[in-house]
Amino acid sequence: MTSRYERWSALLGLLADGGEVAVGDLAVHLGVSGATIRRDLDELARQQMLVRTRGGAVASNVAYDLPLTYKSARHAPEKQRIGRVAAGLVAAGSTVALNGGTTGTEVARALACRPDLRGDAGTPAITVVTNALNIASELAVRAQVKIVVTGGVVRPQSYELIGPLALALLDGLAFDYAVLGADALDVEGGASAHHEGEAAVSASMVARARTVVVVADSSKIGRRAFARVCPTRRIDVLVTSPGADPSLLAGLEAAGVDVLVA
Repeated sequence: MTSRYERWSALLGLLADGGEVAVGDLAVHLGVSGATIRRDLDELARQQMLVRTRGGAVASNVAYDLPLTYKSARHAPEKQRIGRVAAGLVAAGSTVALNGGTTGTEVARALACRPDLRGDAGTPAITVVTNALNIASELAVRAQVKIVVTGGVVRPQSYELIGPLALALLDGLAFDYAVLGADALDVEGGASAHHEGEAAVSASMVARARTVVVVADSSKIGRRAFARVCPTRRIDVLVTSPGADPSLLAGLEAAGVDVLVA
């Protein structure tokens, strides 16, 4: 692992998958010393990300909906490829709604780096409407991108603005594309999110978009989360990574979703 945050992300991912972890197993898996792992576990326990045990740690509820800081290193290369493919679907001159999350952030970065989206002098080449503070901050320095940020209350785990103020702003807009990250996606349940406030904002973006693109790495496919964003029939394109069950992708395609594997 090249950084503490990458190590913590991997550690918390293993904890979320298995429910408990041991110091020795983590040291072998992550290629660091037992002393380093114990320090990591102690620090994450102080942040209430896990519960410390004599020989390791067990999961706390928050570990299943990790703050963006710790999610960012998980499946990072896959999310970067997804971001580039999804950004390539967006036509110059379009208006795009982007929600938050790590994959959505990669879409924003890829849009900002597209050489064809330069715009004329003083004229933005694309308009991005987002409820994600981190995305707005990254794109604010890009002259070729017009940024519109919703109002709302900040959810610290994702840096997203949620609530009635965000929904009120979106109610008066229309989008060519909604490019949305999701915590889960399956044929029967559609796209969903862990948090109902985030789901409501994303659903509003979907309702006002001509084309809906869901960006989700393979670990999200075939899963369901607490709050629905939209039914499968409303999704035009899924951009995902290799590794998803082919039968699940086939089911999405049969439901009318154009599946792109980045």
